Amino acid sequence: MHKTFGTTYRRALLCVLLLVSASSSLPLFAQSAYPNHSIKLITPFPPGGTSDMLARLVASKLSDGLGQTVTVDNRIGASGNIGHEAAAKSPPDGYTLLLSNSSTTVNNPHLFKKMPFDPIGDFAAISIVASSGQVLVVHPSLPFTTLAEVTAYAKANPGKLNFGSGGKGIQSHISGEMYKSAVGINIVHVPYKGGVLAVNDLLAGHIQMVFSDMAPAMAHIKAGKLRAIAVTSAQRAAALPDVPTMIESGLAGFESGVWWSIVAPKGTPVEIVNRVNTELGKMIQLPEVRETYAKLGVNTQHSTPAKVVESIRAESPVMGKILKAAGVEAE
Repeated sequence: MHKTFGTTYRRALLCVLLLVSASSSLPLFAQSAYPNHSIKLITPFPPGGTSDMLARLVASKLSDGLGQTVTVDNRIGASGNIGHEAAAKSPPDGYTLLLSNSSTTVNNPHLFKKMPFDPIGDFAAISIVASSGQVLVVHPSLPFTTLAEVTAYAKANPGKLNFGSGGKGIQSHISGEMYKSAVGINIVHVPYKGGVLAVNDLLAGHIQMVFSDMAPAMAHIKAGKLRAIAVTSAQRAAALPDVPTMIESGLAGFESGVWWSIVAPKGTPVEIVNRVNTELGKMIQLPEVRETYAKLGVNTQHSTPAKVVESIRAESPVMGKILKAAGVEAE
């Protein structure tokens, strides 16, 4: 009888342990489902610019695809470094994403002696989502209609022309430095905390020209408030088919542009990376997304996570050589 009691007791105890184990695993399983609450998408540039508009489009479509609200968090400053640092220091749980860009990850390491993050080591890459060239725009009060005229005036009046950019190291700055180096002119760089602010000052006549992203400039070009001189892409931009390229304007081999990607903090689970990548792939197939991209003057892109890393590694040394040739040093 004692033996029977012992066997019965052990069976009862085993059942209790199994029930406790099963019940305790249920919350863990529920918590593992991604996503189960809202997600933050950091964008390192101010409202109104291409990065911000892309971020809001991506956030809207990811909200639809993931079934949770994705909100945009503008963390501006230091040519994108502040937003990237904030993302890098966030928990790697999939609830913080970052709209990154090549200006910050490819250019900044050559322009800042001390970077607050590692462009590759501090992030889990997800996908490239867009790419674009730029457009050189001038204030319409100036007598320039061609790149040759801008160059001729700059050579005859060294230091009298200035060009605005979205910040030190941003592609609008790099394009200006490439132009200066290619034709041997002295034009003064005026950095802003975002390309929209540079365009606004150009409209006000405080600066003379900007190598602008397409989105902040196109409406003003069409309204006659800015004059487009040339685009920096290898081919003419679909959004501005009548505007020649820098190459067509006499600068052989001149090509400058930027691409944007979605990344997460290092250590974000691969299952989450793959889920977000899949949703981004679905997003760029949507007709309304393609239409919005066209209005922004950017190209739709989708890639593997590895492609993001490969692009940074391939482009960074090339950018280092361009900046060295232009006489631009890290500060």
